[in-house]
Amino acid sequence: MKVFIQNEAASKEKNIHNEKTLEYKKTIIVSRPYPYPYGFILDTTSGDGENVDCFVMTKQRLIIGQIIDCQPIGLMEVIDNGKEDHKILSVMNGETAQIISEVKEKLTDFINHVFDHAEGKIIVAGKFLGQKEAIDYINRCMDDHV
Repeated sequence: MKVFIQNEAASKEKNIHNEKTLEYKKTIIVSRPYPYPYGFILDTTSGDGENVDCFVMTKQRLIIGQIIDCQPIGLMEVIDNGKEDHKILSVMNGETAQIISEVKEKLTDFINHVFDHAEGKIIVAGKFLGQKEAIDYINRCMDDHV
């Protein structure tokens, strides 16, 4: 799968793009720094009408606008203002990572607090699921299935 990097790890800048054309729109400041590079999977549409969101679990520095090849390793359930907004957890081709308790805690804290600055926004982290569930979710969200 191809992932467009929208936000860099350790940054509080959330870049917003038209996820279908990749055109940059604006940048906002969020309440927590991104724990990993973050973006979205190209040619997908999730329950919120946007592309499927994706964390890339790597120590490499990935920059905004990069498109990289990744493999899904898990899925984090997320509900954003009542809409499904699950996050795929992935690794770059040739890399490995495990979704251990420390990773789950880091991601859960990020999701539960990243929008603390946005009054009225309710975002809730749910369960962590495995690779099979991640692949099934991506396949359901592929644009050729919409």
